[in-house]
Amino acid sequence: MTKVIDMKPLPSELPSHFADRVGQVYAESVTTQHKKDYGQFFTPTEIAHFMGGLVKQTHEKLKILDPGCGTAILSSSLIETLAKRNDDLKEVELVVYETDKDILPYTKAILDYLGKWLKKNKIKFKATLDTNDFVLENKECFEQATTLFFEPKNAIYDIVISNPPYFKISKEDKRAIVAKSIVWGQPNIYSIFMMVAAKLLKNGGDLVFITPRSFASGNYFRAFREAFFQEIEIEQVHLFGSRTDTFNRDNVLQETLILKGKKQKINGHPLSIIVTHSNGIRDIENYTEKVYKPSDLIDFNSREKIIHLPTNETEDKVIMLFKSWTGSLNQYDIQISTGPVVSFRATQYLHEQYLNGAVFLVPLYQLINTAKMQFEWPVSKKNKPQYIELCEETKSLLLPNKNYVFLRRFSAKDDKSRLVATPYFVDIIQAEFIGVENHLNYIYRPKGHLDRNEILGLSALLNSNLFDTYFRTFNGNINVSATELREMPLPPLEDIKQIGKQIILKNDYSQSKVDELVNNYFDIEHIFTYEQN
Repeated sequence: MTKVIDMKPLPSELPSHFADRVGQVYAESVTTQHKKDYGQFFTPTEIAHFMGGLVKQTHEKLKILDPGCGTAILSSSLIETLAKRNDDLKEVELVVYETDKDILPYTKAILDYLGKWLKKNKIKFKATLDTNDFVLENKECFEQATTLFFEPKNAIYDIVISNPPYFKISKEDKRAIVAKSIVWGQPNIYSIFMMVAAKLLKNGGDLVFITPRSFASGNYFRAFREAFFQEIEIEQVHLFGSRTDTFNRDNVLQETLILKGKKQKINGHPLSIIVTHSNGIRDIENYTEKVYKPSDLIDFNSREKIIHLPTNETEDKVIMLFKSWTGSLNQYDIQISTGPVVSFRATQYLHEQYLNGAVFLVPLYQLINTAKMQFEWPVSKKNKPQYIELCEETKSLLLPNKNYVFLRRFSAKDDKSRLVATPYFVDIIQAEFIGVENHLNYIYRPKGHLDRNEILGLSALLNSNLFDTYFRTFNGNINVSATELREMPLPPLEDIKQIGKQIILKNDYSQSKVDELVNNYFDIEHIFTYEQN
């Protein structure tokens, strides 16, 4: 294997190409665990050039930040683009952060070469390589408030460009404690990087990040979205059709996006948001483009501020249909909760087989019992208990046996559908109580019961291609959040009942029949005219 330390720039090689060559060799020299520990996935050249091209600053002097820089390919691509486009550019000051000590000699070599390249182009260059933790080094960002008349003293950068590390941290992590105002649950480090970067930008500065899509929805990122939108106006979002192509060198299966925003001191909203789309890297310069009103993608007045990110005309039409609905679970006196039985905490009360004797058992339902429109119990599978004891210690974990819709909380990454809903009726089993494991959500009417046609109508809608398409426009996770479902618009309750009634009459629970019924009912067959992947 070629040693990275021995690599030299080729004659007339661009700094970004040198950085990419070094990055590829370095990535092959370290273990998968090393990459995971640092959340380290190097940006391919095509993406780096695309991201650099999103910035159109024309100042003579620019101060640029690249947190988590790796081999500085993003900084190099950005600065090359700025140098070519801006004849007035005279001076660049670059600050990069990198904590992986093994890569530092190579980062320094690339920054040195970048300086020589700029000198040939008669542009002054000053580079600072900071090896401290980016979040902890700038923790005062979270202690200073930006107002109309005051900008924090550390808001000094014209541009921030970043491919931040991606990994979850505990709530006890020092970085999570520093950023507690935007943290809920188990945070991902990338969102904290985005927030710090936003704080460090000058008013009018540009922010360009490539990150997972997961921040667009969900409780974990709600406080982040609220704070981020007070700092940054989204100008452009680039989406990738393929989950495997963006970081295919590292075998990363991740839904990523590129976000371009501008720092605004006043909490206004942009006049428009451009959404571009390519399947992956190869066609990134041949993207499709559509301009949206911000209100088409984000309800800034809502508590959740979920970001919808359509990739085609079909998804546009689906979003518009949902926006026309004014119903919700709460409006129909229906609630959704998470199953209370956490298996590893209740092991001593769980049983795989029914036992005759002193112990009184009731059914326990979990993922293996649920499928689209189908419920099966018991299922004989090792380490998948189907019964839970009814006793004083478990009473608080059990639910009354009544009509429910069970909904899987997680989907496999390669599942065709994110939403898997299962109708459940009280007469399936003779029991006063049931156990529901916490990998399932359950939908119910707290003061009363769900009618049979309501259960089948809700299940059909949630399982339909229509709802799955809508859900995917904002959810980049495999998680199905109860919070998101509470916020999800629903058609009138009478429509839900009529769909359920038609299923009862036809007695056909197949997915093709469900989609046919839902599409016909809302007269939307014309929406799904392209082949779903």
